[in-house]
Amino acid sequence: MGKEKTHINIVVIGHVDSGKSTTTGHLIYKCGGIDKRTIEKFEKEAQEMGKGSFKYAWVLDKLKAERERGITIDIALWKFETAKYYVTIIDAPGHRDFIKNMITGTSQADCAVLIVAAGTGEFEAGISKNGQTREHALLAFTLGVKQLIVGVNKMDSTEPPYHEARYEEIKKEVSSYIKKIGYNPATVAFVPISGWHGDNMLEPSDKMPWFKGWTIDRKEGKVEGKCLIEALDAIQPPSRPTEKPLRLPLQDVYKIGGIGTVPVGRVETGILKPGQIYIYLRHTLTHLINITSQ
Repeated sequence: MGKEKTHINIVVIGHVDSGKSTTTGHLIYKCGGIDKRTIEKFEKEAQEMGKGSFKYAWVLDKLKAERERGITIDIALWKFETAKYYVTIIDAPGHRDFIKNMITGTSQADCAVLIVAAGTGEFEAGISKNGQTREHALLAFTLGVKQLIVGVNKMDSTEPPYHEARYEEIKKEVSSYIKKIGYNPATVAFVPISGWHGDNMLEPSDKMPWFKGWTIDRKEGKVEGKCLIEALDAIQPPSRPTEKPLRLPLQDVYKIGGIGTVPVGRVETGILKPGQIYIYLRHTLTHLINITSQ
């Protein structure tokens, strides 16, 4: 029996309409986290609302208000598997009105994927003084998320499409900014992608032959790859003290029909196992909780 894969938490951040939900939904689909029938259902529903391009985003944007407005409001969590990790991916809202929800999602993450749109005017809006590209990157670093991947999205929307010069321009400007807030650009993988078409997500795209791959520097040597999924597999899992007593700060509690009450959080120390009984501490009350399943 092989060794069980490590669990990691990834948050997807960036300016509103940069394509975070579409990229995340497409990635989940390509990694087998959702089936083709469900995607086809979302595509039909999206077309009926005149939003055909939102089929992947709807994997994560489930609220009626999100679908009508075409933006993410609350955080969404989804699980999928890579060659190396079990991944919980958190899609954070890009609209500044919902920054508190973005902070909630980012606080759970081991690594952030910053999505920036390459389209004319779109990148400039996000990287501007009041843009969410800047604010999200700064918040991620401030919240202790020290590993960063940058997806330069919507490469199909550049002029001309899949333009190398536009990618290099964006990479240079984003590198300059993230260096100012504390990240080392040499340790950040930059990947030109199309979240809608799937370019450079699971395999190299023939539409960007000029992209020879990303390289990041580490103490143990250089790490290289050619697509987004390889950048995810290059994440260094945090060292969690599993030998200590269990400590699990709760992020939220959901009530799911047919299942019951489901608390959600991140294990900071110890190991969470089914069949064991744990103590839930509040400032006024103490409860016993029985973990019944994985």
